[in-house]
Amino acid sequence: METQVPDLAALDAFAQRFAPRLRPGSVVALHGSLGAGKTAFVRALVRCLHGSDDAVSSPTFVFRQLYGGDPPVEHLDLYRVDDPAEIDDLGLEDAFAPDRITVVEWPERAPTLLPPDTIVIGIRGSGDGPRTITLPDLPRG
Repeated sequence: METQVPDLAALDAFAQRFAPRLRPGSVVALHGSLGAGKTAFVRALVRCLHGSDDAVSSPTFVFRQLYGGDPPVEHLDLYRVDDPAEIDDLGLEDAFAPDRITVVEWPERAPTLLPPDTIVIGIRGSGDGPRTITLPDLPRG
C-alpha cells in the first residue's frame, strides 16, 4: 500500500491510525532519509498507545530507548551503526521480546537483527512538505 500525506501533521495522524494495529511482539522497520519523519512517526505511535509522547526523542546517541506503558515500546535508532557486526556488541536482541512493540529506525544497517515478520514502512519526503508512505496491507486490529 502507498499513501500520500501533505505534511508532518498528516504523518502524525497516519501513525496514530496505524498504531492500534500493532500488538505485543510486533516489529516495525522505518526506512527513510534524514528528516523524513521517522522519529515523528514513533512519537505519534507512542502517544496513541500510551496517551503521552513526553519521553520520545531520537535515540541516535544511545541507540535504544524504552517507553514504558502497556505494551512497552522499544525504539532503536541504528543511524550510527557503521558495520552490522557492531550490533552484537550493542546487545539489542532483547529489545525484540514478545511482550513489547519494537520500532527500528535505519534497519538497513542491521538487516539480520530483524525477525522475518517485521512490518516494513518507508517514508519519502522531508521538512514541512508532503510524504509518501509505503507499507504492507495489514488486517485491521
